This record gives sequence, C-alpha cells and structure tokens, in this order.
Amino acid sequence: MLRIPCPVCGLRDETEFVYREDASVRRPDPGETDPTVWHDAVFIRENPRGKHLEYWHHVHGCREVVVVERNTLTHEIGRCRQAREVQG
Repeated sequence: MLRIPCPVCGLRDETEFVYREDASVRRPDPGETDPTVWHDAVFIRENPRGKHLEYWHHVHGCREVVVVERNTLTHEIGRCRQAREVQG
C-alpha cells in the first residue's frame, strides 16, 4: 500500500485517494482542430520509468487534488503538493 503525504491532512493510505491522471501531460489548445494533434495527446503517451508526477484526488479526506511525485519502479513517494500550487 502507498502512503501519500497529503499537504493538508498529513500521511494517509492510498485507499483515501483516487488516481486522476499523469500530471506531466500538456493538452493542446482547446481551439486546436487537427485531429492528429488530439489523437496523439490522448492516446500516444510515454510509459515513464522512475520519478513521475501524478494527479491524485483525496476523496476521503480534504477533497483536494494533489500532485504526487512517485517512482514508477519502486512506488516510493516523494514530494506532494496541492495542484493549485503547481499550476500557473
């Protein structure tokens, strides 16, 4: 089981969270009309090894969306921040 250090609630079990998505993906501009660009953004993804940023939603706690740094090989959890602090 993963233990995620929620910046609001402290260290919690992963069962309190729901995985949202890859936090490193940048979506195309909403006005983009080329279907190839959207296809690649949605379906063509890297499968990272090592440190990776992910969005997790703390549904059974503070309800914040957090960005978690997780090592995909060892599942070691690194830094965890509120998503609103990371964006912008």
